Amino acid sequence: MKKIFFLLTVLSGIFCFAQKEFQPTGSEIIETVDGDLDGDKTPEKVIIYNTKDTTDMGNIREIQILKKVNGKWTILEKSRKAILESKGGGMMGDPYGDTTIEKGILMISQSGGSSWKWGYTDKYRFQNGRFELIGHSSSYGRPGDYWVDVDFNLSTGQLKYTKEVESTDIPENGKSQQETYIKKGMKINLQNRNLEDQRKIVLPKTKAEIYI
Repeated sequence: MKKIFFLLTVLSGIFCFAQKEFQPTGSEIIETVDGDLDGDKTPEKVIIYNTKDTTDMGNIREIQILKKVNGKWTILEKSRKAILESKGGGMMGDPYGDTTIEKGILMISQSGGSSWKWGYTDKYRFQNGRFELIGHSSSYGRPGDYWVDVDFNLSTGQLKYTKEVESTDIPENGKSQQETYIKKGMKINLQNRNLEDQRKIVLPKTKAEIYI
């Protein structure tokens, strides 16, 4: 038991050293997640930082993905584009939800709004030497008015759009509608995820505008 405790203490100390080595100065850790992301059966470490750097939308967040190579932690990839700033959720405040790893897929969830609410989950896979966005699901609307759900598989290009209208007596709400559209060729990854100019897709049938 003492040997096991000693080994765990040493391993913990090694990671803490690596964490401090790569941690942005003055930042705080929001979350740490372990899981195999590149298929080598060895867990990577994903760390979300709240940095001291700011914009009009609050503190910038940084995601780091650490991989152990020859017994030493290295940065597989890092980005300050994938996670919204601390005030990016509008009146709801911090938009960050959580980060999980499921079957080798990195999933990041965020949300925000006020009476009108929005939320989305991005799914990334490590391929072509980087983490590429392969899936995006989002919901937005206001209870009592209407709700929109979008499920976009970037690997196949299939985008499913559903709008459920509750208050049909309000002309501005429009009507309930659905559309499935194929949009291929969007290349989004951790490095170019949230740009100043949002990516817009206009569906040909419903004329709905989808922002990714």
